[in-house]
Parts: sequence; C-alpha cells; structure tokens
Amino acid sequence: MSNIKSIGILTSGGDAPGMNAAIRAVTRAGIYSGFKVYGIYRGYKGLITDEIEEFSTQNVSNIIQRGGTILKTARCKEFETPEGRQCAYDVLKRHNIDSLCVIGGDGSLTGARYFANEFQLPIVGLPGTIDNDLAGTDTTIGYDTALNTIMECVDKIRDTATSHERLFFIEVMGRDAGFLALNGAIASGAEAAIIPEISTEVDQLAELIKNGFRKSKNSSIVLVAESPVTGGAMGLAQRVKDEYPNYDVRVSILGHLQRGGSPTAHDRIIASRMGAAAVDALLDDQRNVMIGIRNDEIVYVPFSKAIKKDKPINRDRLETLRRLSI
Repeated sequence: MSNIKSIGILTSGGDAPGMNAAIRAVTRAGIYSGFKVYGIYRGYKGLITDEIEEFSTQNVSNIIQRGGTILKTARCKEFETPEGRQCAYDVLKRHNIDSLCVIGGDGSLTGARYFANEFQLPIVGLPGTIDNDLAGTDTTIGYDTALNTIMECVDKIRDTATSHERLFFIEVMGRDAGFLALNGAIASGAEAAIIPEISTEVDQLAELIKNGFRKSKNSSIVLVAESPVTGGAMGLAQRVKDEYPNYDVRVSILGHLQRGGSPTAHDRIIASRMGAAAVDALLDDQRNVMIGIRNDEIVYVPFSKAIKKDKPINRDRLETLRRLSI
C-alpha cells in the first residue's frame, strides 16, 4: 500500500469539457479513501506562485455539469526550467502535498513526466483534451462534447450552404490530429475531411476535385483540421479560388466554440471513472502513469507511451466517409 497522505489536483493546457467532473471525482474519491485533497489553481503557474487551497466535498459540489475548469488553467514558461520546477516542488513540500493528479493534454503530461522523474514524486495523469490525440486510451475527456458541438454547428451551416449552393470549408481544432475533423464529418454528413495524418501522402484537395465530389450535389461541406500541414480552411479556400474559380467557396472557423459547453453524459462518465481510478492508482503505488480507457476498461498507460507515441487515425473511417459522400 502507498504511504501517500495527500493529493494535489491541477488542470493544465487547453480546457476541455469534463475537467470539472474529473476534479470532482478525484476530490471525492480521495477524501473517501482518507487523503487530504488540495486544489491547485492556474496549473503549473499556480504551483509556483502558491495558489493552493485544501478542498472538501463542498468545493466540488454542483460542478459536474459545468464546462471549463474551476481550477483555471494557464501557460507557464517558468515550469519548463529546472529552477521553476524546483520552486514548484518547494511549494508542494510546504503544503505537505506528496502526490499530484494532472489533468491535461500532451504538453501537460510531458511536464508531469519531467517533474515526477526529477523529484521522485508520484504523479497520475488524466487525459483532458478535445483533440483525442493521447495514445493508450480510446477517448479523452472533452472529445465527445467537442464532437457534438461540431456536429451541431455543421448542421446549422449546412442550411445556408444549401440555400446558396456553396462549398463550405469548416475548420475545426486538431493541429496534429484529425479525429475531430474525420468523425465530425461522418457525424454531420459532410462530404469530406482534410486531416494532417494523410496530407503528406496525397493532395487531398486535388483528390476531392478530381473525384467529382459535387457531381450530384448543389452544396458541399468539407471539414478541415486546423493543422499547418493541411493548410487550414483559409489556405484551402484560397487554393480553390486560384485553381478552381468556378466554385463559390466560403470559410467558417469554429475556433473556441469547440472547447465550451456543458459536457455530454459520455464525458461526465469517463471523467468520473478516470478520476476515481487515479486515486486507486495512487493507492496501488502507481507512478508516472496516465489513466486511460480501452474497450470500456480502465488501463494504466506509462507517460512515456501516452505522450511519445502518435495515435493512429482509423483509416476504415476515411473509407466510410468516402462511400457515404456520393
């Protein structure tokens, strides 16, 4: 059994719907198991500036339905330095916090890995990112909500696309991963998705035009991942104007709409399960692991595998989208 007596919780990087459900789960499961639980505000920055509060169950009441994160989040260049991490560790020691639960994406868990290795600190990560780009887990906290937001937005944009017989490029988040673009396209009945995973293999725009993807339709919607590899929606729209001037093209960039909103039932459930599992991991003396879900079962994924390994796109879904967009 672990000798841990207290857990600090922080959220870092981009916010994601369901983070509050995860904070709630870690807090309540931790208190249930006899730990003292501390909320650390503004991520690693708050760890350095000592923005720490002991949490009770009341601190996390009535937050499961809220988007964003009650602990706030911030970028912290200082934590990227050995001196900054030493300062953060000294603050933890002053509060007698002997373990951490870090909720965030690739960058957040990379910071957690460095911190854990330097100070032999037990840290458990929860995958909180709408991009769904962490390896070792089927889904991440916030991804399902963001996907539903994209679907609802595309449904509305289709009304005007159809009315004006236009080609719409809709840009969604996912700088290095096309999960939101691809699955958002399938869910919304879009004609295509342009994603970074295959942009270096084929000219996706030329392929779409060559295959005559509008031959049976007056309007078309294409989802584009914001990645510089794809060129983004603005870059693709300019190409269409230059190379295929017969198309009436418009751009819609969804931006931070995708991050907000009340989390779906799916995100609330996985965040709750992962939060409780994080406490179990600390009780079992697990270190440097991310809690994941594979085939609906909780798994422990070493940080090194979660943040280093590229998560592959399901290419069968690309073929499904192609077949259904005729």
